[in-house]
Amino acid sequence: MNELERLADLLTKRRQMDSDISSIIRRPSLPSHIGEFIASRIFGIKLEVSATAKGIDGVFIEGTMKGKTVNVKLYGKQEGILDITTHSLADYYLVLTGPKSPPVTSRGATRPLVIDHVYLFEMRTLVKSLTNRNLKIGTATSGAKDYWDQAEIYPDQNNKELILTEEQLRQLRLFGT
Repeated sequence: MNELERLADLLTKRRQMDSDISSIIRRPSLPSHIGEFIASRIFGIKLEVSATAKGIDGVFIEGTMKGKTVNVKLYGKQEGILDITTHSLADYYLVLTGPKSPPVTSRGATRPLVIDHVYLFEMRTLVKSLTNRNLKIGTATSGAKDYWDQAEIYPDQNNKELILTEEQLRQLRLFGT
């Protein structure tokens, strides 16, 4: 089997897996939708009815975060880069990432959907801090390592705004490397 035939075979299998994932999450099998679904189940988030809602993916419906709006991100790697939508800014960004990695070329690399780290950013404070440092806010906003360290809630519980339960920790470990 040559490369093209092998790729066609793998894509056929992938279409079936994507279909199976879509039947669970009830949206297309895209990283953003998968991340929102996982976050909604683990963190008690009621997702917006429309996946096209700008800047806000849902609202926390339980615990200390109840009533706060959230934008969920799922990144294959934690590269210190965050896509920030400034209009309709959510109260919080909940960012699920794979392993920590410097932002380098993707040539020859993989970007599996795994969750090794979770971060909770309080967005008004973050945007104000980034603005004071004259950093560009928007797609691929680069944030200092300190911001990420302070926002981490998994596996290290540095941010105490959302304390994870043993059940949440168990569920997150299901998606790790």
